[in-house]
Formats: sequence, structure tokens, C-alpha cells
Amino acid sequence: MEIRALGKGDLPQLTELFDQYRVFYERPSDRAAVKAFLRQRLTREDSAFIGAIVHDVLIGFTQLYPSYTSVGLARLWILNDLYVSADARRRGVGAALMHAAQEYAEMTGAKAMVLSTAVDNHTAQQLYEKLGWVREKDFYQYELSLAQS
Repeated sequence: MEIRALGKGDLPQLTELFDQYRVFYERPSDRAAVKAFLRQRLTREDSAFIGAIVHDVLIGFTQLYPSYTSVGLARLWILNDLYVSADARRRGVGAALMHAAQEYAEMTGAKAMVLSTAVDNHTAQQLYEKLGWVREKDFYQYELSLAQS
């Protein structure tokens, strides 16, 4: 298994896998919209993609978004997405991607990484906790949905 940064040349396979990821989270399949979104991220370089590849096939990815902690006066990374194709699960791919994301964050001088996951995604929660992530107990997370323009 090769773990590496993904770029524009990976767009076709990343589009397919990212669409599967969205379907996993009960969103309708929309490869055209996914491709446009990913092309924008890759062109603007406003997020970092790390992929797991076996025999030239992308089997998993993680996407990190940069952010900052004002109180900590430092960079942090939001681990926004982690997905492994259904047929590649339970083989250490998710853990390998998480380790690579951590290495990337450390390399860029980040103070921390943060992530959110669904409350019923127990498999992911077990992975995160096994890798040393600690569930936040001091803060609540809120969301405000905005009208599409």
C-alpha cells in the first residue's frame, strides 16, 4: 500500500471514491458536482488530500483543511474527511491515513488536529481513540445552516 499526497492527476479516482463517501453519509450521488468541488480544492490548494493506493487503485483518502487556534496562537488542521472503500476496510488503511495526516500536520508546524464524526459512527470513534485522539468534553459544537445563494 502506498500512502501519498493526492493531486490533480488523481481527480478521476478521487471523484469516484469521494462520491461513494458522500453516499455513505446518505447524500445523493452527484459525480459532476463532486468533480467540480474537488477540482476547486486541488486548484486552489486550500485543502490537503492524502490517499491510500494499492495496485494503482485509490482505496482510501483523507482531506485536511487548514485553520488556526486564536487562543493557542498556532495553526491547526481540521481532519474533515476520512474514507476507505468498503472492500478495503479492516486492513489498516484508515489507521495508515490517520498516521500520514498526523505526520503532515506535524511537518507543517501545527499545534493540533481536530475532527468531528457522527455520534453513531462507532467504528471510526474506536479507530480515533485507539490512535490517541481524545473526545472533547469541554466544548459543544454548533452549526448554523445558511441558505444557498
